[in-house]
Amino acid sequence: MTAEPLDELRRSLHATQRAAERLAAEVPPQGWASDTGRNLAVAEIEALLSVLATLCGLIPDDLWDQVREVARRLVALLATILEVVVQRLSAPRPRPAAGGDDAAVQDIPIF
Repeated sequence: MTAEPLDELRRSLHATQRAAERLAAEVPPQGWASDTGRNLAVAEIEALLSVLATLCGLIPDDLWDQVREVARRLVALLATILEVVVQRLSAPRPRPAAGGDDAAVQDIPIF
């Protein structure tokens, strides 16, 4: 492998990493709340696929097993992150304390 394709790959990976970090900083606590966020996510997925396409041409056959293992671990990491986000979003919200400044909350019996 020559240094030039590796340099291009490094630039692509760094650009993707910076974009992912920028997007992660913009995620509100309740997740993506607008179409703009979804459009940014789609653009970042396309950038990641572009990096993967570049990798296909650069990696020798004997390293593909290692690349697949890294990809498998990345997918497992993403699944874990998604699970944590779903749990956080589905967790019950705490009620305001009795006697607080917030409006009183009562349970209404349903018959």
